[in-house]
Amino acid sequence: MNERTTSASSRLAVLGGSPVFAEALHVGRPNIGDRARFARRIEVMLDRRWLTNNGAYVRELESRIARLLEVQHCIAVCNGTTALQIMAKACGLGGEIIMPSFTFVATAHALEWQGVTPVFCDIDPATHNIDPAKVEGLITEETSAILGVHVWGRACDVEALEGVARRNGLSLCFDAAHAFASSAAGHMIGGGGAAEAFSFHATKFFNTLEGGVITTNDDEVAGRCRRMRDFGFAGVDRVESLGLNGKMNEASAAMGLTNLEALQTFIDANERNHRLYLSGLEGIPGLALVQYPQGERSNFQYVVIEVDESASALSRDELQAVLHAENVLARRYFFPGCHRMPPYRDRVLRAPLTETDRLTGRTLVLPTGTAVTALDVVAVCGIVRRALADAPAVRAAVAASIAGDAVVTP
Repeated sequence: MNERTTSASSRLAVLGGSPVFAEALHVGRPNIGDRARFARRIEVMLDRRWLTNNGAYVRELESRIARLLEVQHCIAVCNGTTALQIMAKACGLGGEIIMPSFTFVATAHALEWQGVTPVFCDIDPATHNIDPAKVEGLITEETSAILGVHVWGRACDVEALEGVARRNGLSLCFDAAHAFASSAAGHMIGGGGAAEAFSFHATKFFNTLEGGVITTNDDEVAGRCRRMRDFGFAGVDRVESLGLNGKMNEASAAMGLTNLEALQTFIDANERNHRLYLSGLEGIPGLALVQYPQGERSNFQYVVIEVDESASALSRDELQAVLHAENVLARRYFFPGCHRMPPYRDRVLRAPLTETDRLTGRTLVLPTGTAVTALDVVAVCGIVRRALADAPAVRAAVAASIAGDAVVTP
């Protein structure tokens, strides 16, 4: 357990006190299921001497995920970026694809790497997802598709995006990296559009060490995905398409099966922490905790606060500096936005990204997961309240640290 000092009288570290947490409290520290079961699966894998190439664990994982997400096909791959790339190829996407800038940069990179041009669309400030009302104005003759991103695991407006895609003859796909085991309109996320791509990276609440899947209800898309992840092979010595080595290995699948068995435990820990953060930060001017939709299944894997500097005693970046000094490594997702990163920042935007720019200056993601205890959450909330209560001194200390080049930013 991470030792901490919870005394309200102790000085904040940014003001010269000792950090509350002796060890770093990370965002996205991996959840791990039953270690003994995982170890047994690894022993079986070694006895089989079948380590990759569509082994028994991969096939079982695909089957179980397809049932969970209520889809016809699940194709396991080596990581979430590869899932996006294979999905784009299998769905025939090219030219330009309209997508949000408010996402992890891998979403854009996966397209750009294949010669597909991301065209960035602004977001709905209420949902943090791509704004369907702003998509249509970005469409040109080069546009082939819309790529929605289910940010924080809260679903895009799938119905509205489907309408835009249908009216304009475009494909529709989704980056569902945040949304595993979540639902929208009573249906599990995974069957939307032509296909959806999930990431099972170690920092996701459900992980396969490293990995991802593509889900679809389209038989032809599924077939192309399976061939493309395996060099284009459609049988022994029979290549039918362009492909790469995107296969998931058996050790990753073994971790996935083990973590599927603990899935509800992971979700319960996230939901408990989310409730505690909501209670611990309630009523603080200028701070709003992103909430999850009632009546839907949610994985609660992100605890996100929006800091409105016009109403808050401290800015988002000042709060982050305070937390980092206490060994709470809060993150600024998705700062500064894909459109402000190479290789995209020198491109002329087709429309302003006003809400995206506003949001990238406000969001702060706090630690959660099974590695974060209820007492940890209480301590983090206490740090935030103490910092805001002593805001003038904190602001001066942070400014002095920046001036002295003493603050390390992620």
